[in-house]
Amino acid sequence: MSVLRRMALLGMLLPLAACQAPPASSPSGAPVPSALPAATVPPADHADLPGLPGMPPPLDPSNVYAAAGPGMLAPQVRGHRELVYVPQTNSDDVSVIDPKTMRVIDRFPGGPEPQHVVPAYDLRTLYVAADRVPNGSLTPIDPATGQPGKPIAVQDPYNLYFTPDGRFAIVVAEYYGRLDLYDPTTWQRVHSIALPGCAGANHLDFSADGRTALVACEFNNAMVVIDVAEHRYLRRFDLDHPGGMPQDTRLAPDGTVFYVADMMAGGVYVFDGAARTKLGFLRTGKGAHGIYFSRDAKRMFVTNRSEGSVSVLDPVRRVTIATWRIPGGSPDMGALSPDGNQLWLSGRYHNEVYVLNAASGALLARIKVGSGPHGLLYWPQPGRYSLGHTANIR
Repeated sequence: MSVLRRMALLGMLLPLAACQAPPASSPSGAPVPSALPAATVPPADHADLPGLPGMPPPLDPSNVYAAAGPGMLAPQVRGHRELVYVPQTNSDDVSVIDPKTMRVIDRFPGGPEPQHVVPAYDLRTLYVAADRVPNGSLTPIDPATGQPGKPIAVQDPYNLYFTPDGRFAIVVAEYYGRLDLYDPTTWQRVHSIALPGCAGANHLDFSADGRTALVACEFNNAMVVIDVAEHRYLRRFDLDHPGGMPQDTRLAPDGTVFYVADMMAGGVYVFDGAARTKLGFLRTGKGAHGIYFSRDAKRMFVTNRSEGSVSVLDPVRRVTIATWRIPGGSPDMGALSPDGNQLWLSGRYHNEVYVLNAASGALLARIKVGSGPHGLLYWPQPGRYSLGHTANIR
């Protein structure tokens, strides 16, 4: 999001947020634990129901990302060019990088303030989501050629997701405080879900059964829960840290918890996998922003944008394993390479892209790109279907 737009939203919807991250403490002043014990998961809203109808059955009930292992490319993506797409919110364009040479080989218009490059549910098309209000667009990319098509007019697509059954595209209309459901073939809006008490909706993820979505509300320090099958608002959680700004939201590989990065609180919140209970908080670093999982599902990467680092956590034991530093960097959003050996991240405030060894954290490259790189996508990605964002694929 651009600085001007962020200021406008904050002015309309919230008191001015604090300029610095609050200390890692609970409201009472007690230290925040660096690890959380495993918790008993409360009953889900749909505990007596099967998964969302039409959703592909899991390959492995203990790992929702089992189909996205190293090199597990679906047949429909095997002819796609291996490229990295970098949307740039300030220069309104997309840089294209050849990951083999680590050089920018193309650049094309990305629409009004492009935020994320998102694979379609069926993995056959990529979309550049651009959301400068009152307009906005989705620019389709043919992944076989790497070339953009004609932009599709869509109002305020800050982010783009797909319901786990593939029936609807979910446009996160951040400025307007709603989720808009579209027919992903015609791109006609068919329904909207109002998000009361959710200023600045930005990221979301789905429960293992596909029936529930947990949505981050950046500008009023809260999370809301949506019934995916019935397209309705369920409940809201207020977060603990004053001035917090929740960001990326991801379901853990085993499906038992959600993780939510908060860039002002400097860490990740933990919710149960049914999004019924807030379990606690794990400190990572200043500006906690993006969340990614290794191909073997044994490690979780959290980008700490304000301090130029990546925290590596064990998503089961919920402890920090390592911290990787990117001197003078601002790691934001990205994706793993198809084989899982590299972690590619946009450098939001430094007009560059970082390539890290996903095993050691060694910085392999810094690639100069356009102004304001944000939701980077490395394509193709392993997996059967896309839930959206920068390669949330199961």
